[in-house]
Order: sequence, then structure tokens, then C-alpha cells
Amino acid sequence: MTARGWIFLGVGLLASLILFGFEASQQVNFARWPQLLSAPLSLDELILIYSLLPRAAVALVAGAALGLSGALLQQLLRNPIADPSTLGISAGAQLAIVAATLYAPETVDGHRTAVALGGAGFAAAIVFALGWRKAFEPVTMVVSGLLVGVTAAALSAAMTLAQGEYLMSLVTWNGGSLSQQDWSVFNALAVEFVIAAILSALMIRPLLVLGLGDTSARSLGVNLGGFRFAIAAIATALAGFVAAGVGLVSFVGLAAPAFVRACGARRPAMVIALSPLAGGLFLWLCDGIVQFVARSSSENFPSGAITAVVGGPLLFWLLPKVKSMEVPHEAPISTRRLSFDRGIMALLLPVPVILVLAFFVGSTGTGWKILSLMEATDLAPLRWPRLLAAAAAGGLLSLTGAILQRMTGNAMASPEVVGVSGGAGLGFAAALALAPDGGTFALFTGAGIGALVAMAAVLAFASRRDLPPEKLLLAGIAVGSFSSSILSVLLAIGDQRSWQILAWLGGSASTATPATALFLTILSVTIFAGSLLFSRWLTILPFGPSVAHALGLPVRASRIGMLIVCGAATGAASLLVGPLSFVGLIAPHIARRAGFATAAQHMAATFVLGAALMAFADFGARTATFPYELPLGLFAALVGAPYLIWLVGRK
Repeated sequence: MTARGWIFLGVGLLASLILFGFEASQQVNFARWPQLLSAPLSLDELILIYSLLPRAAVALVAGAALGLSGALLQQLLRNPIADPSTLGISAGAQLAIVAATLYAPETVDGHRTAVALGGAGFAAAIVFALGWRKAFEPVTMVVSGLLVGVTAAALSAAMTLAQGEYLMSLVTWNGGSLSQQDWSVFNALAVEFVIAAILSALMIRPLLVLGLGDTSARSLGVNLGGFRFAIAAIATALAGFVAAGVGLVSFVGLAAPAFVRACGARRPAMVIALSPLAGGLFLWLCDGIVQFVARSSSENFPSGAITAVVGGPLLFWLLPKVKSMEVPHEAPISTRRLSFDRGIMALLLPVPVILVLAFFVGSTGTGWKILSLMEATDLAPLRWPRLLAAAAAGGLLSLTGAILQRMTGNAMASPEVVGVSGGAGLGFAAALALAPDGGTFALFTGAGIGALVAMAAVLAFASRRDLPPEKLLLAGIAVGSFSSSILSVLLAIGDQRSWQILAWLGGSASTATPATALFLTILSVTIFAGSLLFSRWLTILPFGPSVAHALGLPVRASRIGMLIVCGAATGAASLLVGPLSFVGLIAPHIARRAGFATAAQHMAATFVLGAALMAFADFGARTATFPYELPLGLFAALVGAPYLIWLVGRK
């Protein structure tokens, strides 16, 4: 590492020491420190010894563990943006502990580490299984990690929302709280880290050989499967240990190796050796900033949420270093053609069934009941607004997915995957903070602007490289991760906004009123009609900018116009559904596979299919766990996520 790198490390250490010294001196004057080992301790001195000191020690060892985990994963996968956060491993550990805390608390008592390791291992197994068929290709691994991560996070949010009495403790833990009451967490983490570090040192030579490529490694007699499993197990275990001890701390495993390489370290052994040092200092520095801000503003944010704020910009900086898949722009191709009239009629056939289910079928908690006409009439004022609003939201998200997939030539594009929904969440939170009494209009405006800004940021980055599909996906992941981190910070504040944001994350149609349902329906029909004007653009754009320019298409103007439509549609739909449903991904694929080939036919079929899927999801969310209601977006995601996992595994 260069001299400048060591200077940066020294500056980071000095800044961390200054912040820690300031916090400690506010608790106990430095002049009294020599007496701590001999004199009877006051309350302030007890807080220093059993809270502030172990907190600093936990920050150092947890950061070191995550830094080592990220360095191992990046070297194993030859992927500069691999870490427990981007691969969904930390989210898997989070989901396991949240589920165990809420539904089997006796399991967590004394077995927290085992629970976290189980969740982290299961998530890692899914991601590596998806990446195996593509030889652990970087973009496939990160997209697979996104899948697992957002699904696990949505499930965690839904479980937390359903158990309000656990809300703030779980939300704070999910943000990565480093608050300590004794030295037990440090002692456990220190032992686990030392064991993992020793095992990692034994794996340095196999890692170097793996870096030469599979063919060279096999020729040297390396057991590829065995060594990959061992290294992945060590990295996963480190992430699980940290999750069990302090909660979800994001992007330290991404930042530490990136910093070490930026400081001049090139050899893999040097990167692996120095990443724990950089990770420990990074987390300690972030925690010092958190404590300083908390003392001056009385707002105590979890340290893990603050580290995640660095993750989005850092991912953008690292994206150009990711090996490209060299995927060309392609027009969506269907192997079959379908008569549009017959196809639309086929899509409309389930509508009467959905209407009957929505108005005449209910759950009593112990069984199902067919309502009489009088009972259905009495309940209709409660059910038709939510049904209509859910259908409109589903149509908008599906239409947005179809436009994004055709505009970018990327079959994986959707509001959830390319960061548009995350931006809508930021806009929603900003509207809550800036205009708490603004009502639905303010929330809609904020969500729409947030979605528009997020999509603009993704397109601005990817357009510098002619909008390649893999760069768009990764830029969307970066925006989504940054948005999630900001929401985590706001959730940890613990006021009324936390409830509103958490409820929005799950999505529910129960808040729909006749006015909002009609407004969303009119908006969806208007946007759908306007999007049909994009048919020519969406027919040409998937072939790439060069073809579009040759045919006289105004590429920049067309993208801006469709961007505005996608932002407005996603912002409006996300107010009801939340940021995660995957209907914007699966509906365009199903419609295209059914044979709706042209752009206009594809958008029309996608709109109808998305509306029907979300209307049925509203029925399922309302009745599946009666008398409790599942979040609407989550129920749709439970269908969409397995489809997306299958799609990634297949292609």
C-alpha cells in the first residue's frame, strides 16, 4: 500500500480517537480515568466502562469481520461489488432473527448466533446456486443478491409491522445498533473473528490460484468446489456473527476492500490482510459520528444505517470496475404470435371470477363463507375502493415495467429492480418530513418526484455507456440500496413517521377511499392511453441508440418523455402498493411469452394482466391470514420473487 494510503488510515484512526475521546470525556473527565481501576465507581464511570468502551471495541471487531468477509467474497467471485449486503447474506440473517424473535423467541434466547448463521447460510446458498449456472458471473450474482435481499427485507418489514409491540426494538436492531451494556458481545465476536481470520489465512494460497481462472486452477490440482465452499462458508459465517451481535450493518464489506485498493494495495493477500483494519476503522468512525450527532441533536440513529448511506455513492463509483457481460441491446422477441382480440379476451376471462371472489367470498378465520347478495351489498362500499385502487396500481406498475424493458432492451428491468420504487420511497419520506399535513396530494407528489429523480440518476449513469443492460441493473441496485438506507435512518427515529414509512414498505389497499380509488383509476387510464403514443419509440429503442439515430428517432427526448411517465406511474402506484411487488417485472414477461409481440399490444396486455394480478393479490392479502391483513405488495411479491428467481436461474 502506498504512503498516501497509510496516511489516510492514520487520519481515520485519529478522527475516530478524537470522536471517542470527546464522547468519553463528556461522560467522565479525563482526570478521573486513572482512578477507574481502584476507586468505587459512579454511575457515569460504569457507563464508560460497560457501555462506551465495549461499544468502541464492538465497532472495531464487527467492522473488521465485515471487511474480511467482503474481501473474501470479492476475491472468490472476482467481483469488486460483492459483499454480504449486495449478495443478500446479511438480509437473510436479518430475516431469520426477526422471524425467530417474533414467532419463536425461545429459539433466540441462547441460540441467536445459530439462528443468524442459518438465515445467512440459506440466503448464500440461494445466491450461489443461481450464480453457479453462469460461472458466478458478477452481474448475475449481484442481481441474485438483490432478489434475496429485497425479498428478505420485505418479509422482515411485514413481520415487524404485524407485531407492533416489537416495532422499535426490531427496527433499531435492523439498522445495526452498536449500543452495549457489557463486554459479552465483544468477547463472542472477538473469538469468532480470530478463528475466521486464522482459517482465512490458510485459504490465501487457494484464493490466489482461483484468481487465475478455473482451467488454470484445475491444472494445478485445486479442488474448486471444495475451496469455494470453504471460503464462502467463512465469509457467510462472519456476516452471520455480526448480524447476531449487532444487527444489520451494510456496506462495510464493500467499503473496506475498495478503500484498501484505492490506497494502492494490489496483491490479493495484502487486500485481505488490510481490509479488516479498514473495516474496523470505518465502522468505528461512523459510530463516532452517530454519537456526536445524537449528543447535539437528540436523534440517535443506528450506526448500520449510517454506513449504508455511504453504500449508494460507493456502488456508483465501483460500477465501472465490474466486468461487463457484453450483452447487446435486443428487441423483445416472442416465439409465437397471438391474435390481439382473442388474447385480450382470454386475459379478461378471470375478471368475473376475481369480482365474485372480492365481493361474495370471505374468510371467518376458521373457514370460508359465501356471502348473500344483501351481505355483499352491505360490504361493497368497503371493498370496491380497495379493489379498484389495487387494480389501477397493478396496471400502472406493469405498464412501467413494460416501458422500461423495451426502452432499455433489458428483460430484467422493472420499477423495483432499477431503483424507481426506492426513489418513490425517498420522495414519500421527504413529503412526510416537509409537509406532514399535506395529505394524499403531497405524498403523491413527493413519491412521483422521488421516482423521477431516481430513474434520472440511473439513466444518467448508464447512458454514458450507451445504456448497457448490466450497467442499468447495477445502477438501479445502487439507487435502491441508497434509498433503503435513508429509509432505515428515518425508521430508527421512532416517531409517527416510522409507523407510516413501515406501513408503506409493506403496502396495503385498506387505506384506499372512493376518492383515491377513482383518482388512481383515472390516472392509470390516462397514462395508459398516453403510453400508446410511445409505440414507435418502444419498437425501435430496444435495438440500441445507433439504430434509433439512423431511423431519425429523438433518443434523448423520447427517453425523457417516457421517464416522466414512468416516474408518475410508479409514484402513484407505490403510495398504495409499496416499493416491492414484482408485478412490474412478471406481467410484461407473461404477456410477451403469451404472444403479444408488438409494442402497443404488449403494453395493453401487460396493463390488463397487471391489474388482474394485483386485484387478485388484494383478495389474497385480505383473506389469507384473516382477521389480520397481509401487506398487499408483500403478497404480490411472494408470487413474483419465486418467478424472478426462476428467471435468473434459467437465463
